[in-house]
Amino acid sequence: MFKKGGVRVHLTETKIEVRYAETDQMGVVHHSNYVVWFELGRTQLIREIGFNYAEMEKEGILSPVTDIQVSYKYPATYGEAVSVKTWVENYDGIRVTYQYEVLNQEGKLCATGSSTHVCVKKETFRPISMRKNLPKWHEVYETIKQK
Repeated sequence: MFKKGGVRVHLTETKIEVRYAETDQMGVVHHSNYVVWFELGRTQLIREIGFNYAEMEKEGILSPVTDIQVSYKYPATYGEAVSVKTWVENYDGIRVTYQYEVLNQEGKLCATGSSTHVCVKKETFRPISMRKNLPKWHEVYETIKQK
């Protein structure tokens, strides 16, 4: 937990060793890897609050990305460790927006971003209400969201 704007927020911190395969010829992390790292952070946050994507999918519910944003601030490089901080920025019963910060081992902010997701029925790919279809998830998201 941390405080943001005076509100207690559930924050997950995921440690990642930058691998050679994630870098370009200059040893700088390729921009596409930040989105992968966001997914790692989001999955860990979901585990920490007591849920599991795989279990949700077994119930026939998927959670596709409807929007993703990344802003690059400082290059992460091969051989260093980065930390992905993840929290729920917004939740309205249908959409969830996760917020991310990637910091290098010196604490320099490398990237910020967000991803928005909806839950859909696997057969129809139509959005569903988490409040009705995933009431336990809904209850927890209501307590940890920023907005």
